This record gives sequence, C-alpha cells and structure tokens, in this order.
Amino acid sequence: MKILILGSGGREHALCWKISESKLCSEIFIAPGNAGTTEFGENIDININDFEAVKNICITKEIEMVVVGPEEPLVNGIYDFFKNDSYLKNIVITGPSKNGAELEGSKAFAKNFMQKYNIPTAAYKEFDISNFTEGLQYIQNHPLPIVLKADGLAAGKGVIICQNYIEALSEFELMIQQSKFGDASKKVVVEEFLDGIELSVFVLTDGKNYVLLPEAKDYKKIGEGDKGLNTGGMGAISPVPFATEHFMKKVTERIIEPTIKGLQSEEIDYKGFIFFGLIKVNEEPMVIEYNCRLGDPETEVILIRLKNDLVELFLSMDQQKLNEQTIVVEKNDAVTIVAVSGGYPGIYKKGLPIEFLYLENPEARKHIEEGEGAMVFHSGTKKVKDEIVTNGGRVLTVSAMAEGLGDAIELSKTILEQIRFDRMYFRGDIGYEFVD
Repeated sequence: MKILILGSGGREHALCWKISESKLCSEIFIAPGNAGTTEFGENIDININDFEAVKNICITKEIEMVVVGPEEPLVNGIYDFFKNDSYLKNIVITGPSKNGAELEGSKAFAKNFMQKYNIPTAAYKEFDISNFTEGLQYIQNHPLPIVLKADGLAAGKGVIICQNYIEALSEFELMIQQSKFGDASKKVVVEEFLDGIELSVFVLTDGKNYVLLPEAKDYKKIGEGDKGLNTGGMGAISPVPFATEHFMKKVTERIIEPTIKGLQSEEIDYKGFIFFGLIKVNEEPMVIEYNCRLGDPETEVILIRLKNDLVELFLSMDQQKLNEQTIVVEKNDAVTIVAVSGGYPGIYKKGLPIEFLYLENPEARKHIEEGEGAMVFHSGTKKVKDEIVTNGGRVLTVSAMAEGLGDAIELSKTILEQIRFDRMYFRGDIGYEFVD
C-alpha cells in the first residue's frame, strides 16, 4: 500500500518508522515531514489543512491510506472531506468525523458528553459573553485553585490553573472579552482542580470495537522536578507503574467502554485513535480531557513497545473488525526524552546546526541501527542542503527500551549526550519518581 502521513513532528516520525516495518506498506509519503522522516519516505511540503492540496497528493501518488498525525485537520473535518469525495471515499483514513473530533475540538462538548454518559470528570460550568457576569460570580464563589479552559483548540496553551481570585477573574476576562486565545476562548469552561497523578491511555476504535494500546505518562514542565512553564511535553515513560491491572480495569469499565458506547448512541462516525488524558485521584481514574489522535511525545514511547503491524490494525479499523485483533506489547520499560532549543517554551532560535556524534560511536550506532533498544525521532528539524538544522522548540527525542526503567533512561541520556546544537537542553529526570 502507498501511505500518506500528515504532520511534521516526532509523532509523525515515529509513525513513519512503525509503518515502514509493515509488510503491507510499499511506499510512504509525509506532508510536510521533517529531516528525519526522509529516511522512510518522500516529504511533500504542503499545508495539511489545505484539503485540496492533500487530495492532489492522493491522486498523483495513488495513495491508499492516510494517517493523520495532528488534531487540527481532524477538527477541521478532513475525514468528512474524504468520505464525501467520489475519488477519496475508498481511501482508508485514520481519524474521526468532524463531529467525533469535537471531543478534542470543544471542551464544552467533551464535558457535556462525559456528563451525559456518566464518565468521571471534574465538576464544571461553561460561560461565554452572554453569561459573562454570571461567570465572574461563579469564579468568586469557587474553591481554589480553579481551572479555566478555552473551549476550542489553542495550541496546547488554552488551560490555565489559577491559584487566586485576582488571577482567575483577570484571565477569565482576557479569554472572553479580549479573545486571549482568539475564537478558541469565545467560550470558557470553568472547572474544579483535581489533585492527583496523570497518565495517558490510548485506544484505536472502529466505532464499535476497540483495542487498548500501551499507556504512558508524560512530563509537561520545562524544569526538572516538574517545575517551570508548561511545554508540549519533555518526555514520557511506558508502562506506567501505578497503572496496575486493577486500576486499568476501572479505566476500561468506567471510561473507555462508556465512551465507545456513547459515540455509538450519538451515531458519531469514529474510526481512529482516542487519547484519554486521565488523572488518578485517591486511586480512582477521572478524565481531564479527550484527544482525537495520538499524543506527542507519548507516541515515541508507546510505538516502540507495540509489536503489532500498525497498517494491519488500521485496515481492521476501516473494516470494523478490530474485535479480531489482539494487541501484543513488549514487556520491557521504555522512555523518550525530548531535546529542546534554548529559550523554549519562550523565544528560541531556529536554523542551528545539529551534530549527531553518536554516528561516530560504534556502540551507540549499534543500539540504534540494529534496533537494539533505541531510536532517535526528529521533531523540529529540517534539511538545508546536506545539513540538518533546528526548526522548532522541541527538536528531537531519543526513545530507549530496556529491562528496567533506570537502564532505559540511562541509554536514552547516553545517546542524547552525543547529540549537540547550540543551547540544547533536555530534562535529566524523566521518570525520576519511579526509579530507586
């Protein structure tokens, strides 16, 4: 099969690598891709939200399957665009309909959905300009801390945890009255703060059946010890030590299955990934958010543990036969650690040359080139002539797997220390709370 992958981050590089291993895959195209994805296929520089441009690639390259990495094309309705087009309708596409993508595209939709189907989540109310004054009063009477969420997509920046009322009222006004996050904050969800430990759970569903993929825990803060500003993610581990069989049984019965049944009841066309952003509160799982795609950097850690043929899973998804699939997972521990540009998540430079010194180290090369437990996935990189340079805040990740989490972390860090660019930074404590 000729397969098109949409996106340009570490998630998409990991998808390229995994899909390239499939016996069903003959050729891979990546739009727009990065310097790393060129190892597995042809990069095509287009705007992936320009669906006519995507259609043109599908026609000219005779694409048979489209794998959508990021959320924006899904929220914008790329699945519906394909299914309503006479040429594209038979192409397998991973992702929900526009209605299904509202689970991520609208916080209010997701909260209403959870409430309707008794899925455990934080108490909340939603406000817009029409009930702005009521929102101010609600916030003033709400226990602290308090969480404000822009209803729509805000590039991962639309959630604010406020520790005092002055901050909460000010942010609420900025979001609704001053459009702090543009149209995304025309509506704001105000919800209670949940105190616990977070994890990410992933399923692939055909709308009726589902398969459970490896879980992960990611680390959002820029600083070691989980301090400082939020980022898109500084690393992740899998499996998650506290996600025991007993705990995951609760997740399945109280969250995953009611979600799938709810989608069916609402007659929502959903064939793709569901990312459950969960929090464990007093031993009980609760939903913080839904995403309609895989996470980044979680993808880079869960796919190295997944033994199944990913293309085969996607075909079963398309044919609504996921009930015939059994997921096989590597038992070893895995970690991915992200290398970022100096200044990230604030102002940072692009175009900095990257040195891959491990290529000159036979032992390090063996781990990567012979598949012995490590992979380097590019995120914000591009090729300029024959040189690879930085092209984003999160530049690359090093994923590693070993018989113990501590050993996996050490392998990842060993390779990271042999990658260099000006002001490169990575957290040395990913997974720290689970290592003796």
